[in-house]
Amino acid sequence: MQARPEDAGELSTTDRTGLRRRRERGSHDRTVAQAILDEGLLAHVGVNDGGTTVVTPMTYARVDEQLYLHGSPANRTLRLIADGAEACVTVTLLDALVLARAAFHHSMNYRCVMLYGTGTVVEDDAEKLAASAALLEHMAAGRSADARMPSQLELRSTLIVRFAIDEGSAKVRTGGPVDEDEDLALPIWAGQIPFDLVAGTGIAEPDLPDGTAVPPYATRYPARGPVRNTDTH
Repeated sequence: MQARPEDAGELSTTDRTGLRRRRERGSHDRTVAQAILDEGLLAHVGVNDGGTTVVTPMTYARVDEQLYLHGSPANRTLRLIADGAEACVTVTLLDALVLARAAFHHSMNYRCVMLYGTGTVVEDDAEKLAASAALLEHMAAGRSADARMPSQLELRSTLIVRFAIDEGSAKVRTGGPVDEDEDLALPIWAGQIPFDLVAGTGIAEPDLPDGTAVPPYATRYPARGPVRNTDTH
């Protein structure tokens, strides 16, 4: 049975979202979950399709306490969610490889959010347009003002599902390896290999009209990376 927290600043805790292993890395804090969702660009959405588990990578956007997922009405995963299937939405950011002296203690630094629930089909055209704009802004801030927004025909050809950010948890690992005391004297390199999501300079389409302005996000896409933390947990 779902135990809803009194504190509206937390995600709902249930049997499937309760923190068990490595509880010190876990959190139900909404602000932690929101920060990960806002930085990430790719979600993996899992549903059960008649006994077969299907996991599909998708773009998404967060608007307040809702995630918006969109695609073709023929998209298998979205169609299942639209028909009421329970879903699990996961967003993971890889921050570093953690190399220990012992093979057993190798790990990764990461930030992850896992959400559970059911989705609701967005029918209202105004909300569909707002969700479309949010998806563009999530990809590149300022893009919704530059791009032509969907026509009525395009809106009818798009399935958008609203998924509440309600039941779930976040998990974060930071810091270096946790080696055994007896291994510390071994002459084996140990430490972290940081990872950042780095965007290159935009590659323009060859058929752009002469004089087309180049937006800032195409030449200087802002960094989407973590604040480095060397604390060990």
